[in-house]
Amino acid sequence: MDVDGYLAYINAPWGKLFYRLVWHNLAFINKKILDFGSGFGVTANHLAKCNDVTAVEPNSALLEHRICENRYEQITGSIDSLRRMDNDRFDVILCHNVLEYIENRADLIAEFDRLLKKDGILSIVKHNKNGKIMHKAVFENNIDEAMALLHGENVLSQNFGTINAYEMTDLQDCIAEKFVLEKVYGIRTFYGIQPNSFKCEPDWEERMFMLECAVESEPVYTNVAFFQHLILKRK
Repeated sequence: MDVDGYLAYINAPWGKLFYRLVWHNLAFINKKILDFGSGFGVTANHLAKCNDVTAVEPNSALLEHRICENRYEQITGSIDSLRRMDNDRFDVILCHNVLEYIENRADLIAEFDRLLKKDGILSIVKHNKNGKIMHKAVFENNIDEAMALLHGENVLSQNFGTINAYEMTDLQDCIAEKFVLEKVYGIRTFYGIQPNSFKCEPDWEERMFMLECAVESEPVYTNVAFFQHLILKRK
């Protein structure tokens, strides 16, 4: 993994905007929150201002650069760490850009179901095939990889290896009896296909934030956003 490259990404204007858009949909106060696959702790640290947060991350190289301005519990581990936790422990569980790298998604979702309180919230951020094809073809001008994605093949991430992208239908069997899908938001609908030079303008972030928020719930836009943010409620 290119840790320095990943750090540079989250500190770039477009990286900061990604987190701002995710947090826009996560206005929680006084909740017990699990952030599974917490990375550098950007979201865990943010939510820890007003919540009791537990973060789980398997990659120790990322934890060496962990952001911890606000107090939260950090666990180095993966699904095995969850299995040692008590039932009905959390009000909210976050799983952002993680399921693309998990071999058995059903096992992880079952653990989330066990750990969530009744009516608890599961927040999943996932890659969206349509948005990735647009990004490859337009921003990267990588027509070969765009065609590969179009034909159902997987591509490599610069930082995390093979991305095993999935659709909502791929989650249906493991969430149908456990969760109700309440909302789908689009993230990185427009800015992912803009030249990076535009994104360094002084007021770019604020104007693009407003534009992204204006269309985040509209299906015509969520269907082509690079990321989709799923909000599910435990039955």
